[in-house]
Amino acid sequence: MSTRYPFTAVVGMDDLRLALLLNAVSPAVGGVLVRGEKGTAKSTAVRALADLLPEVAVVAGCRFSCDPAGPDDRCPDGPHEAGPGATRAARMVELPVGASEDRLVGALDIERALGEGVKAFEPGLLADAHRGILYVDEVNLLHDHLIDLLLDAAAMGSSYVEREGVSVRHAARFLLVGTMNPEEGELRPQLLDRFGLTVEVAASREPEQRVEVVRRRLAHDDDPVAFASRWAAEEGALRARIVAARELLPSVVLGDAALLQIAATCAAFEVDGMRADIVMARTATALAAWDGRTDVTSEDVRQAALLALPHRRRRNPFDAPGLDQDKLDETLDRFKNDNEPPESTESTESTGNEDDDDPDPGPQGPGGPGGGGGIPPQGGAPDGAAGGPQASQAPEAPETSGAPSPAGPGERAAVQAAEPFRTKMLSVPGLGEGAAGRRSRARTDHGRTTGSRRPQGALTKLHLAATVQAAAPHQRARGRSGRGLVVRRDDLRQATREGREGNLVLFVVDASGSMAARQRMSAVKGAVLSLLLDAYQRRDKVGLITFRGKDAELALPPTSSVDAAAARLATLPTGGRTPLAAGLLKAHDVLRVERLRDPSRRPLLVVVTDGRATGGPEPVALGTRAARLHAAEGTASVVVDCESGMVRLGLAGELARELGGSAVTLDELRADSIAGLVKDVQGTSRRAA
Repeated sequence: MSTRYPFTAVVGMDDLRLALLLNAVSPAVGGVLVRGEKGTAKSTAVRALADLLPEVAVVAGCRFSCDPAGPDDRCPDGPHEAGPGATRAARMVELPVGASEDRLVGALDIERALGEGVKAFEPGLLADAHRGILYVDEVNLLHDHLIDLLLDAAAMGSSYVEREGVSVRHAARFLLVGTMNPEEGELRPQLLDRFGLTVEVAASREPEQRVEVVRRRLAHDDDPVAFASRWAAEEGALRARIVAARELLPSVVLGDAALLQIAATCAAFEVDGMRADIVMARTATALAAWDGRTDVTSEDVRQAALLALPHRRRRNPFDAPGLDQDKLDETLDRFKNDNEPPESTESTESTGNEDDDDPDPGPQGPGGPGGGGGIPPQGGAPDGAAGGPQASQAPEAPETSGAPSPAGPGERAAVQAAEPFRTKMLSVPGLGEGAAGRRSRARTDHGRTTGSRRPQGALTKLHLAATVQAAAPHQRARGRSGRGLVVRRDDLRQATREGREGNLVLFVVDASGSMAARQRMSAVKGAVLSLLLDAYQRRDKVGLITFRGKDAELALPPTSSVDAAAARLATLPTGGRTPLAAGLLKAHDVLRVERLRDPSRRPLLVVVTDGRATGGPEPVALGTRAARLHAAEGTASVVVDCESGMVRLGLAGELARELGGSAVTLDELRADSIAGLVKDVQGTSRRAA
């Protein structure tokens, strides 16, 4: 018996459990993205689902899990002869955040391919997950190129491996589940759209439910086998229901009225493309089969919209995911089929117990998923659980000890940011080796080929010309007699490539009285918001420091969540003196710590100020010395000059020179300004390429 935490023992989280079960019934729905705060049992629920999936029949000895009833004619281990095959449990394969491309899609033995002309292929995680579950924890932290490969395989149902003219293809159909904490950064809208369904989860605020969660968790940790035995009957019933729904699924009829409601809903919410319509249709069909019906109702369409559309409404990182349920109901009522029978409250509220007179729900308790007929209502989850009232609202920004305080004496309340715009590309000079991104030049696994080297460890990217050049002088000594090239491991050369990396963009924003004019501060906030949007698109980490009054504060520690930085910026009041030195020293401390945490990620310091320094003894001299600290360490920097008016003192330009960087005005920051399209950040010392 499995010792995983049972799926039916998960408390609350109706939407999450329903979305997972619908994908188990119909993998064509396209997977589930689970968004939520840490410690909400996202991973527990996903891992528990694997024990509910029916066993799969496979061709004995096939590494790619071919179905004996219809084996893949292009399987690398084929062709397969007809036969009864074998059965095994459905797999759940986890993709680590730090996985390589070869680990995901598999790898060819380049040496044997070149020397012997054979396709020696080692399957990757996509092959292992075929006809099972592929689970990606912290999917928002996965490198973009891996996400692209993963979602392409999920959409096409197959994986292609191409290496220097040698190609391998194999089937890769799986239930894709990703979990993420929005505080650690968002997925791009294009990638969000590739997930079929999404759910928001949060810890319950009901004391009774939290007590039940703790009680069950402790019982499982004390004796996993005994705890699983208590839930064996419920697990078996749910497993049987999945099988029955799969068998019923081909018989479900998606009528013209339901299709019209789906199309009208997607049009009303201005969803891009047609993927949302298709996912809603498949989800509504799976809902009907899950409920034991052969017809799709308006309630199925409504539930499908609540699961399939919220994440497709997000156009940029500052948009809150969610759906206006009043607008949804109005659209569905407008296009409702008048001949459709009224919804049965019994079918939507049943807990699945055949004996309704039994007052004791048994081990299923208050959070069981129900085994009999109910579709957990989207809005009926307990307050704080997935799908509750807050699920359609913007997530709150995480609190930090350095969060900006409300406006006090001598300070002005926060003003609204001006409309963001497309900014020039600010980049760090030199050649880095940081995390994959889109800002500065770096040595990467993907990009244009710039040279070759001897491989260090496993060969991943072959430089064919360099390999042939290394092997050619030794052919006679190796006894070459045929047309083939005799290649040995010492001849192999790894291609070196140049692409782009993501950086740490640390904003130091002047919020003093000299910046407090409403129009001016609105323009400054609009510029910082524009730079934050640019950082999101270029896959950077961001941090925010503000200085005003007597000191500077870390409003947001370095994070991948640019929307959290935008939230801090929105509530930033202004007023008081200008402790420029304090802001630069705070930035120096933050960068020192970040170099220890992530030494390969190069920083870019963006100081947003008019250059003035006031307060304390010798404020200008202190600011100059603080700036020279950054220059001495070669920190790439740019000063966004916010000075306005007819008379300009040029203090921001002097600050930029002390930092060893460059200055750019608010007008010059725009990508369409007359000053040009790209602004390289200069540093006094550059890292060696």
